[in-house]
Amino acid sequence: MNDQSLTRSRYFLKNSVQKAENTIRRKGGAVTAGKIIAEQSLGFWTSLFDTHHYRLIGGVIIHCFPNKPPTMNRSLINQKLNRIREFRNRVYHNEPICFNGNTIDFSDAILIKQEMYELLEWIDTDLTEYVDYFNGIDKKINAINNL
Repeated sequence: MNDQSLTRSRYFLKNSVQKAENTIRRKGGAVTAGKIIAEQSLGFWTSLFDTHHYRLIGGVIIHCFPNKPPTMNRSLINQKLNRIREFRNRVYHNEPICFNGNTIDFSDAILIKQEMYELLEWIDTDLTEYVDYFNGIDKKINAINNL
């Protein structure tokens, strides 16, 4: 956690873990690996695919995607994860996500959903079916498109 390569990210990983530990302690809980993992942000997880973090952990994080195509590398996964994170941030900050000028346009939302499903499929082929059970995005897009 003190490796010199982390100076570029201002020790983001270390600070994220310390912040999680402090939050857990403040809530009166015992600090465990499981609680620290659960407390991490999407930014923490996506940053593990940044070049310097990826190298530091020896690339083992790519094994989270056992079903990925052989041509899919760290850089391409990193791009997908960052597009998803940026879209999520737009939603979180109440920015418009379904307009192109004055026209309703769900192409970005549909692309992000496809990328999310693709990553889920690479983790476990049953995940997309499970997530689809709870997903209401397609119905909402179709309802709005049919107005």
